[in-house]
Amino acid sequence: MLSITEKKLQKLVAELFIVRASGHFFDSQRKYPQWELTTHELKTLINLGIGGVIFFGGTIKEVEERCRLFKHWSSQPILLCADIEEGIGQRFDGGLNFVPPMAISQIFKKEPKKGIEFAEKYGFFLGDQARKVGLNWVLAPVCDVNTNPNNPVINLRAWGEDPLTVSNLISAFQRGISERGVLTCAKHFPGHGDSEVDSHLQLPVLQKDLSDLINSDLLPFQKAIKEGADCVMTAHLLFPKIDHEFPVTLSKYFLTNILRRQMNFDGLIVTDALVMKAISNLYGGEKAAVLAFEAGADLIMMPEKPYAAIQAIMMAILHEKIPLNRLYESINRKRNALKKLSKFEHNYINQSCFSNANVLGEFDSKKSIIFSEELIKSSIILKNKENFFFDEDSFNFVKLDKSNLVMSPDDSFPAIAIPKKLGLKSIILDSFKIQICKNELKKQLDLSIFSDKKVFLQIFSRGKPFKENDWGKEFWNDVIQKLQKSNRLIGVAIYGCPYLWANCLKILEPSIACCYSPGQMSSAQRELLEQLFPSFEQPIDRVIEPFTN
Repeated sequence: MLSITEKKLQKLVAELFIVRASGHFFDSQRKYPQWELTTHELKTLINLGIGGVIFFGGTIKEVEERCRLFKHWSSQPILLCADIEEGIGQRFDGGLNFVPPMAISQIFKKEPKKGIEFAEKYGFFLGDQARKVGLNWVLAPVCDVNTNPNNPVINLRAWGEDPLTVSNLISAFQRGISERGVLTCAKHFPGHGDSEVDSHLQLPVLQKDLSDLINSDLLPFQKAIKEGADCVMTAHLLFPKIDHEFPVTLSKYFLTNILRRQMNFDGLIVTDALVMKAISNLYGGEKAAVLAFEAGADLIMMPEKPYAAIQAIMMAILHEKIPLNRLYESINRKRNALKKLSKFEHNYINQSCFSNANVLGEFDSKKSIIFSEELIKSSIILKNKENFFFDEDSFNFVKLDKSNLVMSPDDSFPAIAIPKKLGLKSIILDSFKIQICKNELKKQLDLSIFSDKKVFLQIFSRGKPFKENDWGKEFWNDVIQKLQKSNRLIGVAIYGCPYLWANCLKILEPSIACCYSPGQMSSAQRELLEQLFPSFEQPIDRVIEPFTN
């Protein structure tokens, strides 16, 4: 017989759950209402004792106000987090965006010392950005080793393509961010880098055994744990050679035997979002929540129906399928993490995370922007600039990444504005559906649309959740080769995917001007194009009619 009331049990179980909220003030502004609870639902859950909230969308000012409001509603410290792996601007308007971590790994390969310094500052500034908007938990670093170039979901989010590079860089990142007084999260355990399937859409199955993981994927996680990672996030992956029944998130063998016992991790284990189809399609929210908690997870992220999931774990404990002390273990880990935050509250501003502390000094917004610009400049690659010639009749053909949120680009979008200022006509492809209908796409992109004019080709593409693999290597091979054959290709710019860039280098004629930026943000576009284009004293302005599919 349990010596606890149902009301107290419900309150304790609620502490295990992290639910999603929009950063916007009003419910009508929610971008994904199927996942983001209403303000009324959030207040009810916070009053119940919910463990935390993960934010998406809104401005940095709105998020700051929402964090303040949620803290006021809660009778106890609450976790406030976001997936801001690349800076606060990755999720919230008005914030600063950094180049993706993979860019720093490319720098590290050439200049290891500089790469480590950049990774540490990256963590430093990112942590401070989080604190300034009220967040106390950052869901980073990504510890996945991106060994598969066709990985649709990790890609540029990774800190590298080999375990040593990733281990070194995430260690530096961890040192930087932890000194700014926020909790960290190493993800996606035991490694999502070799998948060709996006776990947001279906369950990836990887044919690796435990020795494969130990010798590669697990090394960065072991390093992160050694460096003091507060939390490890599970991956929705199935390794049938290790646990043929359950994906990692629901596997006691992975979470308890490997992560807890073999890797000696005693911090928080959090699931990746249970609404992801890799889990929800197979198990549903309530069953998945119980299985994950039973397997060893301390925090349950984004179940489909939070109330039902809370009730499901309560019933498992009341019926003694899960021991009550298992609940207290997780509650204690969560509360210890929050106590750690309180220790930072009064002294984090004046601490410096760098071995050479005078390099940065105290944080301010200007220095953060300067660092972002330095990263952009250091990560841009420019070849054969001297061979880049164009005239007023040349075309600027831009293929936008559908994750780019630039559905109607205008003069504020440098990839359009700078070529326009110099007289080029723009043709814009604002979505890319090669998986759906290749023949239709090829018809739409018949090269006769360029007449016999010269073409500057700009491609935005990167691996990202829910996008699958759409950088269309074969398709763009065909376009580039046809333009080259007809002597109409004057240059190529790639923003994002390093693998598309590497492929272009293989097929481009050695004399063709080409450039690459891992960053897709406006500041990266501007820096790349200002380096590539000659400046005109009297730029030609003309109205450009965009072409869309």
